[in-house]
Amino acid sequence: MLDLANIRKFENLELLAKEMVEGFITGLHRSPYHGFSVEFAEHKLYNFGESTKAIDWKVFAKTDRLYTKQYEEETNLRASILIDSSASMHYPTPNKDKLRFSVYAAAALSMLLTRQRDAVGLISYTDQIDFQSEQKSTKIHLSQLFGKMDELLVSPPKEGPTQTADCLHQIAKKLRKRSLIIIFTDMFQSESSLDDIFSSLQHMKHQKHEILLFHVSDYKTEKEFTFEDRPYKMRDLESGEVMTLQPHQVKEVYKKTMEDFYQKVKLGCGKLKIDFIEVDVHETFDKVLGAYLIKRKKMR
Repeated sequence: MLDLANIRKFENLELLAKEMVEGFITGLHRSPYHGFSVEFAEHKLYNFGESTKAIDWKVFAKTDRLYTKQYEEETNLRASILIDSSASMHYPTPNKDKLRFSVYAAAALSMLLTRQRDAVGLISYTDQIDFQSEQKSTKIHLSQLFGKMDELLVSPPKEGPTQTADCLHQIAKKLRKRSLIIIFTDMFQSESSLDDIFSSLQHMKHQKHEILLFHVSDYKTEKEFTFEDRPYKMRDLESGEVMTLQPHQVKEVYKKTMEDFYQKVKLGCGKLKIDFIEVDVHETFDKVLGAYLIKRKKMR
């Protein structure tokens, strides 16, 4: 599977998404997600008198038995992919940052959703909702989403604090029909606003939406605080505050604080029955696609 370190050869997002999805589908039989359908619901034995249009002739060639493909209805699911594009998502380095990982993962999910005839929409936010599309399942719509995702990749970081809670409340009000809401965010907020985020997520659950939350981070530095043993000048990407420090002097306190933070996020999501998945920007994208397939199967 592709990761951020080896995707420079792809000239556009659509080609990359196609390669990611096809690679993932090819590898399904070797993965923990074996058995999850990505094209149709299931096979069933052909009953004479039925239409022959849905017969799977490849299966017949292998088994000498007639099976038909049981397709889902044309639009099985409505999904909206939310991308936190705030300044902190541009960490750690250009081309290997949390935002780029999120955009690539969102592109692959959009491709997969469209192939399954599901309706997909895109929403990006910082201190406000910057973009929100309709939920559609057409190829033209998918191309438009890719264009918007490309814009996110080249847009400069927007300074200022993230207003995730306010944005999620607004989105919950705007999405009238029950949807699967897929969120990519680093969840970096103040202690007080983290509770506000859970309140907004509860609002979404109250509106009957299902939620798949991908907590995106750079494990090496943001979770383990692994830096060379030398002085660093560190700047908060959203507040602009600068601090000079020696990593070894604060590492243990930092790791304990982050462990508490992660635990609070996990517990909060667990109470709301929200699927919470931690992803590292240095990982491949199969974890994201696999988590989506599991969630989709549960929603049938």
